[in-house]
Amino acid sequence: MISERIAGGVLIAGAAAAILGCAPGTEQPAAQAVRASQAQVTTVTQVTHATQEQAGAAMATGHPSESLKVLIQKALPNVPGRTFTSAIVTLPPDARAMPHRHGDAFVYAYVLKGTVRSRLEGAPMRTYHQGENWTEQPGAHHVATENVSDKEPAELLVVFVSTTGDPLKVDDPHK
Repeated sequence: MISERIAGGVLIAGAAAAILGCAPGTEQPAAQAVRASQAQVTTVTQVTHATQEQAGAAMATGHPSESLKVLIQKALPNVPGRTFTSAIVTLPPDARAMPHRHGDAFVYAYVLKGTVRSRLEGAPMRTYHQGENWTEQPGAHHVATENVSDKEPAELLVVFVSTTGDPLKVDDPHK
């Protein structure tokens, strides 16, 4: 049942990608492949840099932060300039993510394990249990993400449809 929900979520994310810009590509396939591999290296570097910043921020707040493991990252062949990325986000016990944005990415999140509280700016705090999911519109400000448990980790499957080369997550500046 969980695998059916995950598959359904990935299908929803793929459909959203198609709806967000189904213009036929004008680049040659070889050029698209080179651009996609360059974007993947850039984004993985940006994720590593973001993870290092998150570790510093976690030490400042006294709470652990999340980690992100990219599963697949592919340029969308029918939507030039857009990339599909799926990742596992792990929140250790008592973890809290820094307030952040995902640029102009459309985001789909599915709780694989544990319970997560999440709040987007202008919306109430919501609690999501294993098997539940949510979406975030491009430009959304994610002001709270936290693992409810102080003993068990939580895991999310997160799908991003983003501008190729953009970082997947940008923490708010420290105040």
